[in-house]
Amino acid sequence: MTTTLDRPADGLIARMFRVRHDNRFIFTTMLMSACVSLLASFVLSVDAVVLAANPEAELSCNINAALSCGAVAQSWQAQLFGFPNAFLGLVAEPVVITIAVASLGGVRFPRWFMLSAQVVYTLGVIFAYWLFTQSMFVIGALCPWCLLVTVSTTLVFTTLTHVNIRDRNLFLPPRAQARAQWAIDHEVDVIVVWTFLLLLAALVALKYGPSLLA
Repeated sequence: MTTTLDRPADGLIARMFRVRHDNRFIFTTMLMSACVSLLASFVLSVDAVVLAANPEAELSCNINAALSCGAVAQSWQAQLFGFPNAFLGLVAEPVVITIAVASLGGVRFPRWFMLSAQVVYTLGVIFAYWLFTQSMFVIGALCPWCLLVTVSTTLVFTTLTHVNIRDRNLFLPPRAQARAQWAIDHEVDVIVVWTFLLLLAALVALKYGPSLLA
């Protein structure tokens, strides 16, 4: 039996559920995350140009041995395709920003377009985490701006995936679509993503510990 004390909580949970699944919340989150990623990509691009002109230049985000944009930027991983990786963000994030702004204005993109965006951004997230693992375990230093890109691209990916599952843009088989829909309806995507990000933060803290603040 539902008591009087239960009703406000139930009402609050229902309102929170409606807000999180509302297009305004979803696409605003996507927009803000993409803007953060674009800003970080811009800063990293400027730093890459500065280092190209003067490899000995001291960057503002060279905090210590563990947090050093310079150490990461001068590695081969930072220019995997022959140019600074940050340039990819300058190209990709404006597309996401356009999708978010247009969707907030009521535009509904074709399924093939949203599927293409999902594929491209999935590759981008995979690349971001490859760079993260390279920084953590090979280069031995972390770039604060790169970490910001990793988190923001994760949030963009999450919101984009949420929309594409909800709107059936991924052309999944019926059973897979039903399971994916159940997952976003029950907030599994939120739980998984934030648990994953917290685990990454814990991994960084365990590996570098006090050296992050040295």
